[in-house]
Amino acid sequence: MIPQYLVDFDLSALHMVETDVLVIGSGIAGLFTAIKASEQQRVLMITKKSLLESNTRYAQGGIAAVIAEDDSPAYHLQDTLVAGAGLCRSEAVEVLVNEGPDGVKELIRLGTLFDLENGELALTQEGAHSHRRILHANGDATGYEIVRALAVEVNEHPGIEVWDEHFVVDLITDRDRGECIGALVQTDDGSQVFVKAQATVLCSGGAGQLYRYTTNPDVATADGVAMAYRAGAIVRDMEFIQFHPTSLCYPGAPRFLVSEAVRGEGAYLRNVKGERFMDRYHAQLELAPRDIVARAIVSEMESTNSTFVYLDITHEQPEMIKHRFPTIYETCMRYGLDMTTDWIPVAPAAHYMMGGVKTDLSGESSISRLFACGEVSSTGVHGANRLASNSLSEAIVFGRRIVDRIQSLPPLGLLQVRGAAPSSVEMNNKINKITEEQNPVSERRLRLQKMMVRQVGLRRNGEDLQKAMDKLQQELQFFDQTLTHKEELEYANLLTCAWLVTSGALHREESRGAHYREDFPARDDIVWQKHSLQQREQAIVEELMS
Repeated sequence: MIPQYLVDFDLSALHMVETDVLVIGSGIAGLFTAIKASEQQRVLMITKKSLLESNTRYAQGGIAAVIAEDDSPAYHLQDTLVAGAGLCRSEAVEVLVNEGPDGVKELIRLGTLFDLENGELALTQEGAHSHRRILHANGDATGYEIVRALAVEVNEHPGIEVWDEHFVVDLITDRDRGECIGALVQTDDGSQVFVKAQATVLCSGGAGQLYRYTTNPDVATADGVAMAYRAGAIVRDMEFIQFHPTSLCYPGAPRFLVSEAVRGEGAYLRNVKGERFMDRYHAQLELAPRDIVARAIVSEMESTNSTFVYLDITHEQPEMIKHRFPTIYETCMRYGLDMTTDWIPVAPAAHYMMGGVKTDLSGESSISRLFACGEVSSTGVHGANRLASNSLSEAIVFGRRIVDRIQSLPPLGLLQVRGAAPSSVEMNNKINKITEEQNPVSERRLRLQKMMVRQVGLRRNGEDLQKAMDKLQQELQFFDQTLTHKEELEYANLLTCAWLVTSGALHREESRGAHYREDFPARDDIVWQKHSLQQREQAIVEELMS
């Protein structure tokens, strides 16, 4: 059984720090929300590592917003709904496409330097977009430029306090009122602190570390979703995990993301025989939705008995390639691959979590005063399959809406802390100093990642999913022990999220978007055009589309 809290504690005995807004995580969601909230309130931001270490930092392609005269919010809306495979919340998508352009202007005001062409914002096109509406920076380093600019603003703002190298263990709720009142935080020296907040915003990113092969950094361990689920919040559509079609697959190299924008600028996909193959799978060829491209690549790998396919952009001008994709070009060159002359070996890797903590249009979860923004949230924008580059837009649009809602909240008032949490257990004060060799939980984590790839990966079936559920059920005994180290707490979060993803995938007996069942290969709108809701100590509930 998944517990309510990972560790036992006595809230009344803990040192308490008070703030108006607690932001958990950085990335574009955390940084932007903190900046907007600090205009009227005190903000405390907590990161596991540093402000610059997040999924946003590694985002290459760009941010989607209607800028061009021949584009319109209606086109962007339609593209998003098509990619989302019938599970987008249309009201949320309307918010995104109409408020996104103003959000981009705000990023520019805060110092983000997007690429220009002839004095105008440069736009590119990515898969499943009908128009060129992707803004980018430094060619293919958009995410890094955004967090660079926002981090400068955060570091210089007197109303924002940042705690680097801290770990949020659990959310704390008031049992009488059912509100989120803050979080239990583990400091850099291993001690515990209760952070009391008028509002708590989860901006903790995704769950890429569930899988052996991922484009996500090490910090993406599903902490926010797991904490919210343990606290009793509703999570939605956890079965939908997006696998990016093209991550670098080369001996000695990391699973480095090769942006969809490379295909947007004309690259071909070829199998190991040198044949272009996307015409056998979709009319949009290399610009088909990501789930279709990823499965097509796997099919080609199987039919040719290979572990990769090739991405070929050698027919384009070398100067354009180097200028447009400097980060990808330099990374490939580091491993002896020249994009201008070589076909680049690529394969799918876990990339983005479409599901997450269910929120309303103000970003508030089912628990009062608990908000979620960015990849950790399920606003309804992405549906069953995220449209490329919509995620950065979603973070700024809903970050601003979250702040508007927070500013309308009444004061939290006095807390009856007695009975708000279980009894105390002393934590190990060397929690951040333990080495991987000393911590056998790393073996459990690797086994989990391999199991998720094999049985809950890009292609699924009921037999494998049930085997995975059986293994996860046995592994839940991990929660029976006292958890003392950061690595153990992260693994507990991954284990929680693995259970949510697998149970959701087993429940949904159809194929839709990023969720593909070999035993139910067809999309079934009559039975399954609905959301999957999961809440602690309750069975999966189906939510009909509004």
